[in-house]
Amino acid sequence: MVRDFGGLRPTRNMSLEEIVAMFVYTLAHHEKNRTIGLTFFRSGETVSRQFNICLLAVLKLHDLLLENPELITDECTDDRWKYFKNCLGALDGTLIKVTPPSNQKPRYRTRKASIATNVLGVCSPNMRFIYVLPGWEGSAHDGCVLRNAISRPNGLRVPQGCYYLVDAGYCNAKGFLAPFRGQRYHLNEFHGHRPETPEEFYNMKHSKARNVIERCFGLLKGRWKILASPSFFTIRTQVRIIMACCLLHNLIRKFMSYDPQEQMPCEVSDSEEDESDVDDGEMEYITTITPSDDWTNFRNNLAEEMFTTWRATFDG
Repeated sequence: MVRDFGGLRPTRNMSLEEIVAMFVYTLAHHEKNRTIGLTFFRSGETVSRQFNICLLAVLKLHDLLLENPELITDECTDDRWKYFKNCLGALDGTLIKVTPPSNQKPRYRTRKASIATNVLGVCSPNMRFIYVLPGWEGSAHDGCVLRNAISRPNGLRVPQGCYYLVDAGYCNAKGFLAPFRGQRYHLNEFHGHRPETPEEFYNMKHSKARNVIERCFGLLKGRWKILASPSFFTIRTQVRIIMACCLLHNLIRKFMSYDPQEQMPCEVSDSEEDESDVDDGEMEYITTITPSDDWTNFRNNLAEEMFTTWRATFDG
């Protein structure tokens, strides 16, 4: 893929396989150029140059490796998602530590005083990234990052009538379905507790489904150690590395039937869809995030319907 679509070429003294091996080894173990050079018997200059060339080649696979969103339909049998018809997946932000220039560190300082970048991630129910926006300063609010994502020319596109699941840090607005505040939400809060209201049951199901993005981030940081601690590349390169790790995550989830990092089988569809279920021809997209009574009523009605259906099944 990096040869045919990324334009990566071997050199006179280094094969394509070796270039990719050095690149992946650096991401997986967060080793310095000196260590990689000793391991592969290459100079530090060669390691650095080929790393950056391979990084750009992987980023060119952007359109090939990012997942196309698919709607949750009435035929869905997954207990976590079947209640959320027309849902496309889940989104959330995560902080990844970086090393910016000294004069930019205040902008990257988070509320917990760490220096990090705020990364917006959107994933499908099968734990593949649909959209990733790295690069925002750690001081930026998640809602601000999301607004920027949907306003970009090639940013996150949410068709009218569809939505993503978000946590309580985002507002409940058209296209972004949030949980009820002031109610139980996290799954450990439901251990030994049976939901007693539509809001509690809705929050429990919402949490189970939206947890997929948390698992995605967990796998991402667990597999690629370069994301676990700040590296000393330029901030621009660090942002590119985050994107490359997300693309490689999708590659693994797509072509490996078993993910050793997750320690559980990965469900892979028999036929990989190259086209989205959403027709882009005459589709209108959500471009603003504005809470409305209509969307609040939609959430309330959904909660009542979910709770009523569950009670009928339980009582039966």
